[in-house]
Amino acid sequence: MFTEKEKNFWQKLPKPFFVLAPMYDVTDAAFRKIIAKYSSPDVIFTEFVNVDGLCHEIGREKLLPHLWKDVSEGHVVAQIWGKDLKNYEEIARQCVEMGFSGVDINMGCPEKSAEKQDACAKLMIMPEKAVDVIEAVKSGVGGKIPVSVKTRIGYSSENINNWIGLLLEQNIDALTVHLRTRAQMSKVPANWDYMKKIVSMAKNLDTKIIGNGDVKDVNDAREKVKQTGVDGIMFGRAVFGNPWLFRHDNYIPSVKEKLEVMVEHTQIFEEMFKGIKNFAIMKKHYKAYANGFPNATSLREKLMSCNSYEEVKKVTYDFLNKNYKTEI
Repeated sequence: MFTEKEKNFWQKLPKPFFVLAPMYDVTDAAFRKIIAKYSSPDVIFTEFVNVDGLCHEIGREKLLPHLWKDVSEGHVVAQIWGKDLKNYEEIARQCVEMGFSGVDINMGCPEKSAEKQDACAKLMIMPEKAVDVIEAVKSGVGGKIPVSVKTRIGYSSENINNWIGLLLEQNIDALTVHLRTRAQMSKVPANWDYMKKIVSMAKNLDTKIIGNGDVKDVNDAREKVKQTGVDGIMFGRAVFGNPWLFRHDNYIPSVKEKLEVMVEHTQIFEEMFKGIKNFAIMKKHYKAYANGFPNATSLREKLMSCNSYEEVKKVTYDFLNKNYKTEI
């Protein structure tokens, strides 16, 4: 339970609230800083981080940058995964010390290497371990910050009653449900028809329910809230190339503004992660930023050859000077 000084922020959020999804090698500290600056989600998740690696001397040095955060981000939830229950407990305790608003347990990622460690999506078919993991994390946080889970509607098929029901019985503070099974990956549309039932199952509980899957924008999110009664919406792929996604005024940036923010994003990434993360990580962002406007393909091709902030800056401004002089 929470004391007066130790707040469960999930209970204080307005409804509906909007959340930035955890995405590996996407929602790093540089990207989150850009998102927070231009549209301020109500809650931001880190990349998922392995507790076993964080408890290993060599692995810890490599993985700690995944947990870097900035005060500008507001409520930041550390998402963790792993194999060893003792490591879950220890890293949850450290997340409290690092000042995170909450800890989230990944029980939905279909990554094969994670499943081989009996973690992430594999926990959907290991219910006893899933319960033990939740208890270990709760023990680690000691009631000082909330504990949540992100999962899917089932492993090989929909399993709302048993799997989602089991998670809700654990008195977690928030539950994010990606509305596909593990077997479906992202190959079929998210099935939002299931969300009404999940919301109904949580009706008399304090657990906040968050829907995830194929949400296009804030308007789409509000419609899904209206249709299902869900407390909050988590955005994933829709945020690529669109740091303005969480604004409530349907803002559409000019090409110049969009590309200038891309350059700013690159600068922050290089300042934070040079020598720590591969610069190639930024290229998935360039594919999204340089899209949907005349001559974007030629710009995108040049960006794919860049390996530094200075190169990206030069290529981008050469493009703007040539194609969008009226916007400069």
